[in-house]
Amino acid sequence: MTTQIIRSDVIGLAKTEVDAHNLGISTIDEILRECGFTTIVSGSLISKAFSDPQKANHASLIQKWIREHRISVLGFSYRLNTEDAVLLFRKLMVQFEQKGLLKAAGGPLKRICFAGLPAACDRVKHLYKNEVGVFYGDETPRESLEILSIDPALAPRKLLMEHPYDRALERFGKDVIQKGDPGSIAPVDRHFSKHFGSKKEKLVDRIKHGRENHLPPIIRAHAGPYHPNRKDAVNQFVDWSKKLAESRLLDVLSIGTSQLTQEKFGEDWNGLPNGGGVPINSPEEYRWIYDASRPMLVRTYAGTTNIKRLAKMHEDTLNIAWHALSLWWFSRLDGRGPNAVFDNLKEHFDTIRTIAPTGKPYEPNVPHHFAFRGSDDITYVVSAVLAARAAKILGIRNFVLQIMLNVPKTTWGVCDLAKSRAILALIRPLEDTGFRIILQTRAGLDALSHEKEKAKSQLAAITALMDDIEPHNTHSPDIIHVVSYSEGQKLATPRIIDESIRITRLALDLYRGLKTKGDVDELSGHPDVAERMQELIQGASEVLTTIENGFANPYSPHGFYEIFKAGFLPVPQLMGCREEFPEAVRWQTRMRNGRVDIYEDGKIVSPTKRMRFIKEEVLRR
Repeated sequence: MTTQIIRSDVIGLAKTEVDAHNLGISTIDEILRECGFTTIVSGSLISKAFSDPQKANHASLIQKWIREHRISVLGFSYRLNTEDAVLLFRKLMVQFEQKGLLKAAGGPLKRICFAGLPAACDRVKHLYKNEVGVFYGDETPRESLEILSIDPALAPRKLLMEHPYDRALERFGKDVIQKGDPGSIAPVDRHFSKHFGSKKEKLVDRIKHGRENHLPPIIRAHAGPYHPNRKDAVNQFVDWSKKLAESRLLDVLSIGTSQLTQEKFGEDWNGLPNGGGVPINSPEEYRWIYDASRPMLVRTYAGTTNIKRLAKMHEDTLNIAWHALSLWWFSRLDGRGPNAVFDNLKEHFDTIRTIAPTGKPYEPNVPHHFAFRGSDDITYVVSAVLAARAAKILGIRNFVLQIMLNVPKTTWGVCDLAKSRAILALIRPLEDTGFRIILQTRAGLDALSHEKEKAKSQLAAITALMDDIEPHNTHSPDIIHVVSYSEGQKLATPRIIDESIRITRLALDLYRGLKTKGDVDELSGHPDVAERMQELIQGASEVLTTIENGFANPYSPHGFYEIFKAGFLPVPQLMGCREEFPEAVRWQTRMRNGRVDIYEDGKIVSPTKRMRFIKEEVLRR
């Protein structure tokens, strides 16, 4: 019989240093805190110890961490290679047994849970039966609590509620998969787009051609096989590029490069761990991919070191469709890069200045990274506006606004619409003859189920949600970043990517058809959306005004650093650099009624109160 977990139990959440996936930990951390539990998330030192628990000093560190924090429930996450995940978890369990940490041996650990890829979860479940709780990644808050042996009655009712709009989207998604025919979706003919498929082609030309000819949105997808042998992995991706080009369904191929490619491009990788992704390590390999991918547009991750040099190399080898930078992120702040935050900002701003004269679009990978670390909805909006205003000042002419929906995955659809529309309301006024917004939408990283048919219907439902952001604009969104339905289970192959594109386009066609006939509710003036949108616009405007009045040059590396340091962009679930940024982790957030707000003593903290505190207690220091 599983021991029931109560509020006095302390819950530890751990991952390895090599696994960059921490969204699941952030999500469960938020749910547990909302239910009144104390959580301890592993920092960089403990995460390193969990990477190799058999080392004597690592085993001692883990034991000390568990005992000093009085952790009685441990959740361990590893979402990379299945074999590595199972082997590592078995090593952990052996250490727990040998160190007497399990309850059966009189130790403190009453419950242990594992989160990983579905195949790894299946293996762990087979090995340990009910002894270990298993998280596949698509659990509802109620299901998550039950896996942890926590009574869902401990959760606030507002955490478990659903909105009727979400149920309507769910029904639509199921209908698309059960009654629709994705196989009927044919490739879009874009051959007459200016310089189609050549080194001279630009994203803006392909978008312009699509608008003029009333074609579907540009389709982007992320791809990257995992293979332990570097050369085999690169060769396999070249083959995948050819297959995706031949099917003619994909417009923009995004290369999912490895952490080593981003951080140590061109260096000797001998003996260094690769956390997944395509391990490209030479300009020539990028050229192979470009040649194989004709006539698709191609883009790839930015570097985390030598960022400007790599951006120029991506121009030369790939004619990169657009550049994406994360400003504060992909640094020591999130463990995705070696740069200190201020150095990262300086290098990113310098790179943006280099990109601007080329006319290539620029995408700030920013709002969702704040959401991954527990930020509130106002911060999601503010971070996007800050990035857009900075981009215009730096000379960018085409700005790709990526809006990741379902972050957190328990966000209600009406709240996602409110966030999206609030951002657009605040940055559309920046548009003029020299600055244009290109809207790109996508599903959240962990929004799709590990169950194939359920994931397909979710993909269709989220496509409908995208179309409701600007329901009266037939050209919106400009780009759909298709997240393949297999993401919750395994890496997407070219066949799965193509099928996911067909599902997305079919859902878009059917949903627009239903709206034309008046068979679905009109969401443009829905009171729940309108009310929340106005709250976000007013709150974000107050934060932005305080920022611009408080700093002489806010749209600079120094300005962005000080904005973050002062706590204007709260990230309560930040794992790294917490000592450097105490004000950034001061404020606590809660997910209630499908939205995230800042709370204090059980009540929402207004932007006015928070700005007053920052002005009086932080900026005057």
